[in-house]
Amino acid sequence: MTERYIGLMSGTSLDGIDAVLIETDGDALRVEAALCHPWPSDTARELHALCVPGENEIDRLGVADNLVAQEFAAATQALLAKAGLAPCDIRAIGSHGQTIRHRPALGFTLQIGNAALLAALTGIDVIADFRTADMALGGQGAPLVPAFHQALFANPGALRVVLNLGGIANISVLPGHSAGVYGFDTGPANTLLDGWYRRYHEAGGDYDAGGRWAASGALVPDLLARLLAHPYFAAPWPKSTGREMFTLEWLDHELAGGVYAPVDVQRTLMALTCHSVARQLPALDKAQGQAELFVCGGGAHNGPLLAELAALLPQWRLASTAQLGLAPDWVEGAAFAWLAQRFTQRKPGNLPAVTGASRPTVLGALYPAG
Repeated sequence: MTERYIGLMSGTSLDGIDAVLIETDGDALRVEAALCHPWPSDTARELHALCVPGENEIDRLGVADNLVAQEFAAATQALLAKAGLAPCDIRAIGSHGQTIRHRPALGFTLQIGNAALLAALTGIDVIADFRTADMALGGQGAPLVPAFHQALFANPGALRVVLNLGGIANISVLPGHSAGVYGFDTGPANTLLDGWYRRYHEAGGDYDAGGRWAASGALVPDLLARLLAHPYFAAPWPKSTGREMFTLEWLDHELAGGVYAPVDVQRTLMALTCHSVARQLPALDKAQGQAELFVCGGGAHNGPLLAELAALLPQWRLASTAQLGLAPDWVEGAAFAWLAQRFTQRKPGNLPAVTGASRPTVLGALYPAG
C-alpha cells in the first residue's frame, strides 16, 4: 500500500524551506510535488543571529521556535494547494526543523520549529526531533541522509558517492552493498561563501548566484593552505559539523595580518569547499576505472565550483542526482519524508557506521494532530 508523506527541511544556509511531497510503498518512492518557501527577511535575520551566542537567547529562541513552525506550516499548505490535496491525504510530515546549534562534542544538538504547533496548524501528524535518539546512543546525530541515499541511489556492485552541497557539505559513500556504507560532513560548502558574499553585497541578494563573483577572483594559495589546516579536515569520521565551527569570525582570524581583495577571498573559499571534499573521497586505483559522484543541494547550481571539483577529481564522473531520478534541490526534503515513513513503520533511520551510534534505532518523535 502506498502512502503520502511530506518532508520539510531548512538547512544552515537559511535560503528557504524545502517542502517535498512523496508517495511511497516503503521501497520505491515518487516525488509528487515540491517547492521552496522563502523565509521572511526579518525571520531569517533573527535565525542567523540565534546561530551565534548572544543576549536574551532563551526568550528569543522561544519566539523563533513558533515562527519557524508557522513558516513550516505555510510551506506545507502551499505544497498541498500545489498538489491539489487535503491534510487527510497525508500520513505524516517529517520535519527536520531549523538547526540553531550542533555541538556533538558536547552531546547535544538543537533544531527548532515547534512540532506540536506545526501539527495543530496543518492538521497532519508531525514526526520531528530526528537527531536526538542517535545522539543518545553515542552518535553525532548527523548526517542522517546517507541511509536514504543508500536506499534510493545505491548501484549494486558499483561505487557511488552522493555529495550534498548545502551550507555544510556531506558525502555518502555507497559501495553497492549496505554493509559498507559510510558518510560524514566534509566541511563548509555554502555557509562561508554566502556569509562572505552578504558582507560585501548588502543590496545584491543573499548568495553568489552561479558562483559568478567567486569565479572572477584569483585563488590565494597561502590562504587556502591555512584554511585547510583546520583540524576538522584531518579528523577521522564519524564526524559532523555546522556553522558554529566555520564562522566568519574564524575566517577573519585567518585573514588577520594580510591584505586580500574580497573577491579573491571568495574565490579561495570556493576552493576550500572543493579541496576539502576531494581530499575525503575514497582513493581509487586505475583498475576501478571511473567512479560516480552525484551532486545535490544548492551548490549543484554553482557551475564554477563544480568545474573546479571535476578538475580535482579526474577519475570521477560528476553528475546531478537528477540523473538518478531526483532533482538536486529536493533530495534532503525527500529524505525527511522518507525518515517519517521509517518512523511510522518502526524501522531504524540511522546508520551507526555514519553517525557513530552504538546501534541502529528508530529516529524521531510523534506529535499528533488530534
